[in-house]
Amino acid sequence: MERRMIAPCFMDDTLECLRRHNVEIEPLLARVGLPPVISQPISAEQYGALWHAVAETMDDEFFGEGARPMRSGSFALLCHALLSTKTLEHALRRGLRFLRVVLDDPHGQLIVRNGLAEVILEDASPLRSAFAYRTFWIIVHGVNCWLVGRRLPIRWVDFKCSAPPDGTDYRLFFGAPVRFDQRESRLVFDADFLTLPVIRDNSALREFLRQAPANILVRYRHDEGLSAAVRGRLHMTVPSAWPSFETLAAGMRMQAPTLRRRLQSEGQTYRSIKDEMRRALAMEALLGGSRSVADLSADIGFSEPSAFHRAFHKWTGKSPASFRREAASRLDAQDRSPANSAGPQARHASNGKHCKIDHQI
Repeated sequence: MERRMIAPCFMDDTLECLRRHNVEIEPLLARVGLPPVISQPISAEQYGALWHAVAETMDDEFFGEGARPMRSGSFALLCHALLSTKTLEHALRRGLRFLRVVLDDPHGQLIVRNGLAEVILEDASPLRSAFAYRTFWIIVHGVNCWLVGRRLPIRWVDFKCSAPPDGTDYRLFFGAPVRFDQRESRLVFDADFLTLPVIRDNSALREFLRQAPANILVRYRHDEGLSAAVRGRLHMTVPSAWPSFETLAAGMRMQAPTLRRRLQSEGQTYRSIKDEMRRALAMEALLGGSRSVADLSADIGFSEPSAFHRAFHKWTGKSPASFRREAASRLDAQDRSPANSAGPQARHASNGKHCKIDHQI
């Protein structure tokens, strides 16, 4: 079985966090069998072992990044607290309340509007690291995916802080547009998923906790599993030339029913994968470019602009034009803000660089 790997830049973020909190790094790395300098990907299991070692050393499962320590055992208690919930929305709201009690800050609030579920982070601290916010999303979204037994595709992720040196890995990790230097930190997905039933029980939880957190780091990543292989093939050609499902299956040397069944086991269909990719391409172009909507609709594989309009409204609750106007208005408001000490040009350069999607899987 292929080992699931963690990129070196993810480790760099982790080690930089430990340095900020004056934790001796080399003894921890040696304790879990890792070298003092990490320049190659490590397995998810090795990272999970490091996470447990850090949590035990600091008595904090949030690596010192919260207003209060997330004491050892809090993650397990969170999972136990969610087993009795009925739907994803019930679990998400309860989980966010639990984390607020444990961490104080940052804490999340679920807002449902325009067909979207937005987990918006509130924080009394002026700014935390990208690592802190990503850790919060990993815990919340990873547990949610496990509870309903499928990956929940993300629309986009906003970070209030500036981008770390390896912002590309953030985009690849979430499989969606990622923007830094935003007014709020938020993670957005389709509100339809909130009605999914919680399917886990105590027996499943015991196995889940034995493998945590390695399992939530990679099991529900955008770039894991057979669906990632399908995306990789689609990325090799323009959307208008994407193959039929039967042609795709033949190219992957699989029977179409087998491919369909395996995708369903990952919570995906060929249509949902194409929709995710088209949506991401459309949002990227609307956020960072000036192409007409008619040209854009053809670029991403729609035969008529009207079909693109209908699809985009279904994805976001907005027309392409209004989505572009609102995005431009947010950027203008940030540029005019007195807190924007970097100036408008630096702000636009940062957003232009970091909302671009990395298509290399």
